[in-house]
Amino acid sequence: MSKYAIILAGGKGTRLKPYTVALPKALVPIGDFPILEIIIKQLAHQGFERISLTVNHQADIIKAYFGDGRKWNVKIDYSFEDKPLGTMGPLTIIPDLPDDFLVMNGDVLTNLNYHDFYEYHIQHKNLFTVSGYKRTINSEFGVLEIGENNQLTDFKEKPLIHYNVSMGIYMGNREILKFIP
Repeated sequence: MSKYAIILAGGKGTRLKPYTVALPKALVPIGDFPILEIIIKQLAHQGFERISLTVNHQADIIKAYFGDGRKWNVKIDYSFEDKPLGTMGPLTIIPDLPDDFLVMNGDVLTNLNYHDFYEYHIQHKNLFTVSGYKRTINSEFGVLEIGENNQLTDFKEKPLIHYNVSMGIYMGNREILKFIP
């Protein structure tokens, strides 16, 4: 079974201005290479053979840089969003989705083993798998816990707050299209 990835690379990169005035966010360099090239190399190294880039803002620059993917020994194709479709919306305009596929944001640098993540999803026959990361945030405030009748039940001075956050990397089964507006 050939592994397939969809990289969401259509955003405007407004938080990275002024760097993204001339370059799409996916081509902003991290060291010697654009972030999207690093991701593509990681995916190719872990056995992904086909990658679809969903593009919109400055799509021609991304297409010119990555071409058909031959340079990285992968097949790259493009899905153009006429208007922003949200995180999972671009899946609805890709005509030949396989049964299972990886979907990720085009600005994620991680040491996640994409191959193992892919295999986990397949082995468990999941409809949708979300990669997560445990984050701890140090609150700069004293936190009040309020019980019944608005009575103070506890006070925690600058507590550590633990979250499970999405990494922006997902595995999906084609059946999820039924749930995407």
